[in-house]
Amino acid sequence: MFSLIYGYASYTYPLLPFERNMSFLPNTMPMVLAALGVLLALVIIFTPKPAEDGEGDVLGSIDLSHFKEYKIGQALSLIGAMILYAVALRPIGFIAATTLFLFGAGWILGERRPVFMISIALFSAGVIWLLVQEVLGIFLRPLPWFLGQ
Repeated sequence: MFSLIYGYASYTYPLLPFERNMSFLPNTMPMVLAALGVLLALVIIFTPKPAEDGEGDVLGSIDLSHFKEYKIGQALSLIGAMILYAVALRPIGFIAATTLFLFGAGWILGERRPVFMISIALFSAGVIWLLVQEVLGIFLRPLPWFLGQ
């Protein structure tokens, strides 16, 4: 229902006069997302139910009696790391914040080789910054504010 309503709203979105002749309209992506949402909803509805194991439990379902076995702490820690990343992005810059986030997320998920994690995090942050800055043309402050630009 959400995808249908979203699709209807994006289809009936009023366009400005200069937008009518554009090849990619402001409502093009929302209409594609709505169509994908409807398609995925239909797949979920018409997919057969998962098989049951010998005890009658559906495989892959969440069992609240085994709630303590789920890694809720890791999930909450990752959410906290994402919040800290968003807060630290402007003051310490993209490269430092992203490197620290990737290092911290790797540590939370169980990786314990710091030299490996730092090298991968630095490389990834640098490549992502370079792609966003040079290819997309979006300015991201790479260094902390006090180092200036």
